[in-house]
Amino acid sequence: MHTDIHAFCRLGIVVSMAYPSCSNSEQDYHVSLKKLLVDPTFQVMEIGSLPFSSLYESAPAMIKSAHCDCTYSGHSLLFAKKLNINSLDEEERVQAVQTLKKGIDEAYAMGAEEFQFLSRGYEKGKEASYLDALIASTNELCAYAKSKGSMPVVLEVFDHTIDKKSLLGPSSLVRQYAEAVCPAYDNFGIMIDCSHIPMIGESIDEAVEPIKQYIKHVHVGNTLISDPNHPSYGDYHPRFGYPGSENDTEYLAAFLQKMKDIGYLTEGGKNILSFEVKPQAGEDADLVVANAKRTLQDAWRRVQ
Repeated sequence: MHTDIHAFCRLGIVVSMAYPSCSNSEQDYHVSLKKLLVDPTFQVMEIGSLPFSSLYESAPAMIKSAHCDCTYSGHSLLFAKKLNINSLDEEERVQAVQTLKKGIDEAYAMGAEEFQFLSRGYEKGKEASYLDALIASTNELCAYAKSKGSMPVVLEVFDHTIDKKSLLGPSSLVRQYAEAVCPAYDNFGIMIDCSHIPMIGESIDEAVEPIKQYIKHVHVGNTLISDPNHPSYGDYHPRFGYPGSENDTEYLAAFLQKMKDIGYLTEGGKNILSFEVKPQAGEDADLVVANAKRTLQDAWRRVQ
């Protein structure tokens, strides 16, 4: 495509992934966030539970001042407490739901336009039971978010067997899940990430076609799964073209083509397309962000 991709979506970036040093201090967070906010490439900052309490006022103020939008990821809330939103232990499931409800409160307070979460672990052979638990939890979260306003709730699809080992997961399970939740809640949707697709072992078509009508948010990134002994193995989002990794310009172009074909990327559209990229050991975060922007430009030129 020769038309600027900004005419087809809003570009975003996961702040703490692009600049891991932002968790070191309040000053580091401000510096990292400002680097992204002064770059007109980005219209959406993807944040979450913040590492310092003072940031709950300053970070949203910075984002608003830059005329940017933000979303809120609840992933770290579950990771920090090792909670499973689809646990078969009802006490743990309820605790996970309550934790994410507090995240929804934070998201509203920060002016976020969307709340994100993920499914967690499962026991092989019991996927149906874990799926029922996840559906119950999601229904509660959607109802809670709707009672507070109009904020959408989206579940991000992760890997099933490699790193996060999340229930969702394979597109067949994602479709069952979405078909159960969406009829009751119009504020629900699915997030996909092209870095997770190779980890699930699906092609782009296999991952997208069964759930295309439910996709409400999209991440783009890379993964390395060729060597289990490599320090970047799994869900570490190396830069595009990282040695031994799966995704580079050609793969990204094919993924963007699919997003355009299904109508997620459409001229005049405002859907979010966000980078999730992370500097690996010894790498410069600024250069990794530049890599992402440059790769996107090159890939977009190949889209018809």
